[in-house]
Amino acid sequence: MKPSAIFSLKVEINVVLLGLTLMSFVMRMWRLEEPRGVVFDEFHFGKFINLYLRRTFFFDIHPPLGKLLLAGAGYLTDTNASFPFDRIGDDYPCDFPIWHLRFLPALCGSLLVPLVYLIMAEVGYSHWTALLAASLVLFDNALITQSRFILLDTILLFFTFFALLSFLKFRKIDRCFSLSWWLWMTSLGVSMTCAISVKYSSICTVSLICLIVVYDFWQLIGVKTLSLKTLLCHFLARLSLLNIFPLLMYIGIFWIHLSVLSKAGPHDNQMTSAFSASLEGGLSLITKGQPLSVVYGSQVTLRHTHNQMCWLHSHNQNYPFIYETGRGSSGQQQVTCYGFKDENNWWIVKDPRSSFIGVRDISKRIKNGDIVQLVHGKTGRVLNSHDVAAPMSPHFMEVSGYIDYNITIPEQSLWKVIILNAETEGDTWKALSSHVRFLHLNTSQYLRVTAQQLPAWGFFQFEVATDRGIQHEDNVWNVEEHQYAKVSETGDAVVDCQHVEPFDEGNILTFWGKFMELQMKMLTKSFEIQFEHRYRSSPLDWPLTQRGIAYWIHMESNMQIYLLGNPVTWCTATVCIPVFITILISLVIRRRRKCQDLTEDDWNRLVLTSVIFLGGWALNYLPYFLMERTLFLHHYLPALLCKIMLLAATCEWIHILILRTSAQRSIFTALVVVFFSSVLAAWHNLMPFTYGHTALTAEEIVSTKWMDTWAFLIQR
Repeated sequence: MKPSAIFSLKVEINVVLLGLTLMSFVMRMWRLEEPRGVVFDEFHFGKFINLYLRRTFFFDIHPPLGKLLLAGAGYLTDTNASFPFDRIGDDYPCDFPIWHLRFLPALCGSLLVPLVYLIMAEVGYSHWTALLAASLVLFDNALITQSRFILLDTILLFFTFFALLSFLKFRKIDRCFSLSWWLWMTSLGVSMTCAISVKYSSICTVSLICLIVVYDFWQLIGVKTLSLKTLLCHFLARLSLLNIFPLLMYIGIFWIHLSVLSKAGPHDNQMTSAFSASLEGGLSLITKGQPLSVVYGSQVTLRHTHNQMCWLHSHNQNYPFIYETGRGSSGQQQVTCYGFKDENNWWIVKDPRSSFIGVRDISKRIKNGDIVQLVHGKTGRVLNSHDVAAPMSPHFMEVSGYIDYNITIPEQSLWKVIILNAETEGDTWKALSSHVRFLHLNTSQYLRVTAQQLPAWGFFQFEVATDRGIQHEDNVWNVEEHQYAKVSETGDAVVDCQHVEPFDEGNILTFWGKFMELQMKMLTKSFEIQFEHRYRSSPLDWPLTQRGIAYWIHMESNMQIYLLGNPVTWCTATVCIPVFITILISLVIRRRRKCQDLTEDDWNRLVLTSVIFLGGWALNYLPYFLMERTLFLHHYLPALLCKIMLLAATCEWIHILILRTSAQRSIFTALVVVFFSSVLAAWHNLMPFTYGHTALTAEEIVSTKWMDTWAFLIQR
């Protein structure tokens, strides 16, 4: 008889990795529900969770995946969306599931430690080197602090470095088109998409990975043993799983986001009128049933479409004849852009060939290129521009409501309607959906908002002027509210919307239109965030952790949470960057001179180290020097992880290349032990500021400061 088949399962447990993972979970989950108060940016993300639970639209510069995951935790725990998150430090109610909402960031932060260990091992470093890198991540105070609250950074770090691990796993598989090959490539595509869908800052690491993937495929093309059919299969696999599928997944995340946020809310005014009108409630209640096509005699409000959220406005006050600077004006009626709905925002679109103001023929629609006059509904003044300097921007021309001072001047109130999106919306001027520019015929300049605020005489409203420049968004307008009116026998204007083509809020903006608009808003607004903050910092402050961020302080004691990296780790890792660069340059020169210091495998490991660790640090750090937005220490965390792994790698290269004798290696090992002991001491010293669990005296706080720039809070 044949022996029966025996099935065996071989399980290998890396005890070191398991121990590191357990320690990481303990250190990041310990007292996770404390403090029971709003900590730093929980103020923002808690509000986003509430808005998701209420299905109320909001705008944020970051993509939605991280916030969706946090809101999912809130939904599963039946979170009460009534807690307002008004101020940092506000106490959470007793029944508020703060532990559950903080769990996901803590989980992702805990998994960073084993991720770093596995990445080091996949690159080819020893388990001792991997242990050193993972331990430095384990005992970094900044990474611990950032893991313990309702924040996005550790979620971002997890997806970013899991993408790096997936790439390394995929790259090492010899059997192409095997199951593991497909799984790791799919994992790479999914994790890269998730990282970008949490924060766009991950694009630096994702781009680096994609460049290496392209380089590897280029190397495959040079392998003559591969047939064209095989190369085509490689190309299609990468195109499908690393391009098409991630794109569809990214779009799907936004589809879920926009499907959930279906109701009008406090942020929909930041979007265009068409976007706002597509949401339930809010503007849609005003625009429902209003006429769609603009005709001569239409009464409209003209909203600035893109940058400033305001409406073309005029009121019964004139420009001062002499400004504070000594320049003169026309003294005519002020025209501004006002940030609130008001009866002075209404204008009548008049046919310049007729003196009649009302609607005579609703079929006579205004088309792209037609000439109109804009008459202010409340004061009857005609929108006008002329060769007079604008009040705040003298390089632009003034816009005013024309007043006849018995001075003979040519007609200056003719405007040409230019529909920018005529290809998609048609050449008929439509309410909400048509984006238009108004070209002043006499001066060939465009009506625009300058973003300058007028002084008190202009009620601090935004300046409106004309400008020759056309390629910018400051001169784009759209009709928001719209009605037809006919003149009755008594001379009064009466609204008459019968037998007209009504606005259909269900079809005015499709998902694709909302998706593209949201993309443009997020990409542009993220670079415009500038505000004064006590704990803002410069990229020059980050490598040595010179400036931290106060996250929370107890109202009655000096217990506080302060984001600050482990200074021993951060400073040593910074010093190791030029050390590694020196080693790299020396080996490159020696290799060029045919000195075979390294085997081919070691050389490839050195190149990979320089690309993903040194290159990853540079790509995640140096671009911040080009940004003018407000920055904080936590923006450095992706670069920090690359720097820590580079520090551990440098130690191994020093051990292999420079230390020749056992005595030298013993001394170096002792120095590493001393260094790590210092890391532990610094971590323990800063623990009260990491967990916020210890009440300190003012003297103890001052004695803990290593640098004068550490702005710990002290309550006397």
